[in-house]
Amino acid sequence: MTESYVYAAARTPFGRYAGALAEVRPDDLAARAISGVLAKTPTLDPADIGDVVWGNANGAGEDNRNLGRMAALLAGLPTSVPATTVNRLCGSSLDAAIIASRAIESGDVDIVLCGGAESMSRAPWVLPKPARGFPAGDVTAVSTTLGWRLVNQRMPKEWTVSLGEANEQLADRFGIPRERQDAFAVRSHTLADRAWTAGFYDDLVVPVDTGAGGTAVRRDEGIRLGSTVEKLAGLKPAFRPDGAITAGNASPLNDGASAVLLGSAESADRIGTTPLARIAGRAATALDPQMFGFAPVEAANRALRNAGVPWADVAAVELNEAFAVQSLACMDAWGVDPDIVNTKGGAIAIGHPLGASGGRILGTLAHRLRESGDRWGVAALCIGVGQGLAVVLENVTGGRG
Repeated sequence: MTESYVYAAARTPFGRYAGALAEVRPDDLAARAISGVLAKTPTLDPADIGDVVWGNANGAGEDNRNLGRMAALLAGLPTSVPATTVNRLCGSSLDAAIIASRAIESGDVDIVLCGGAESMSRAPWVLPKPARGFPAGDVTAVSTTLGWRLVNQRMPKEWTVSLGEANEQLADRFGIPRERQDAFAVRSHTLADRAWTAGFYDDLVVPVDTGAGGTAVRRDEGIRLGSTVEKLAGLKPAFRPDGAITAGNASPLNDGASAVLLGSAESADRIGTTPLARIAGRAATALDPQMFGFAPVEAANRALRNAGVPWADVAAVELNEAFAVQSLACMDAWGVDPDIVNTKGGAIAIGHPLGASGGRILGTLAHRLRESGDRWGVAALCIGVGQGLAVVLENVTGGRG
């Protein structure tokens, strides 16, 4: 079998819910990310792309009917390039990269464009069809933005608690106090702002023209410079009257897209550049739905075992910060140095547009390894309904072994 490599990555800025990107359709966000990553490989003939594998979590509005295919067409790819859309909720675009890497390693294709997109602002309300015609009573529109909806009543109640309540249970189980969660959230904002100021994201983020007066969004909209533990301490709990989780120590609702170009070693000449990193290991794991925040622990452990790499050799971790408490619980379980985790900020500051987050952390990890020269890194995230995904990258740009 051949090996698969990350050749290029790009993403849009991540916008706040009802913010600067709210007027941009999810398929247009996806097309912008695709155009951004292809701009990094100008000698690549787009017709040589063997497949597009795209992630999307909601799929209930403008992102329905195979978002990957729609985005590829909007981005100007030849109609001969096929595309599919996958849904593993928050892990959709990392799942897309895993699927793409397997296709390359099996020899089915040489080059795959993967990624994901989500517009949580534009996710529609839906009405279930009535069981019989001419219902006499009122009907309720259900928001498709986030979380459980139209729940099958056969599901055990403990599984279908809100995402926030599930993470309050994690805080209780592992004894992680609010003060520690707030401090982690402040760190996320501080490091994200520092990375933007230092120019780290200049090579990763492509601006999005909103069409509103010719303006373009260039920077993640949710980063709060000057955030402090004292300020966050004043926020009310969001899920329990006496709870620890607030709007300040959880990821927000967002809009955005990410894209990653994968290929075999043999495709380097056609792509026109050398790869950034090798996909060395990957894993998917699952546990009880309400424990979803802890699922990255075993996913990363298993991915590292598959790669033959011990935690002691890992120099960089990109962990999607769905909630501060679940991020801390995972870090504690791994026993990693917090200073190697999310050094360019995380989802609490940058944002978490569901289908785009996996591509964001994978692209960020590849660029972090290139910048530092370190060899091994892990990208991992939790997924609603009790799943986790992880990918191990090996830096192939040179540097420290």
